[in-house]
Amino acid sequence: MLVGVGSTVWGSGSRNERPRVRFSREELLTAADKLLPDVIAPNLDVLLCGINPGLWSAATGHHFARPGNRFWAALRLGGFTPRQLRPDEQELLLGYGLGITNLAARATARADELTREELTAGGRILRDKVARFTPRWLAVLGVTAFRTAFTARHVRVGPQERELAGTRLWILPNPSGLNAHYQLDQLAEEFARLREAIEVPA
Repeated sequence: MLVGVGSTVWGSGSRNERPRVRFSREELLTAADKLLPDVIAPNLDVLLCGINPGLWSAATGHHFARPGNRFWAALRLGGFTPRQLRPDEQELLLGYGLGITNLAARATARADELTREELTAGGRILRDKVARFTPRWLAVLGVTAFRTAFTARHVRVGPQERELAGTRLWILPNPSGLNAHYQLDQLAEEFARLREAIEVPA
């Protein structure tokens, strides 16, 4: 059985089956006007913060939906989920104490299309959101975007000494397939480091 979601077809033959996306270029460009709701709840273990939605995510309504994005695989390999979730299963993350938000709301084909002003404004919104929902950890997926949003030139991937609105802060690599600096096994190692830190009592 196949379940249609817009122009996306999700196969149900395998629980981990990737979506077969059938978007035209025009449909993807139209998706740039759409907003992608957060997957969020109070007092999560980790609020994962992407840079901004890609056009594929905006078109489907699911975070990290573009084929080639390694987020869902790194989440499983890093020990956060018992199996690799599909993007359309994103709400299941709440049951694992995880949530997803973004630094910037505007969907783009590439994160480098965002302006410095958008990222800076997004940083202020993120601070307010963290103060409201009080996750134990905030994990930002993208060191360059974090540097821009918070004028923090020397931060590196990993745990940070600074906090954001009283929440501990960790920076993970951007899981986009365009990030050639990290292969999947390296991404999984960074996700696993965060997972280990969460399991250590404060």
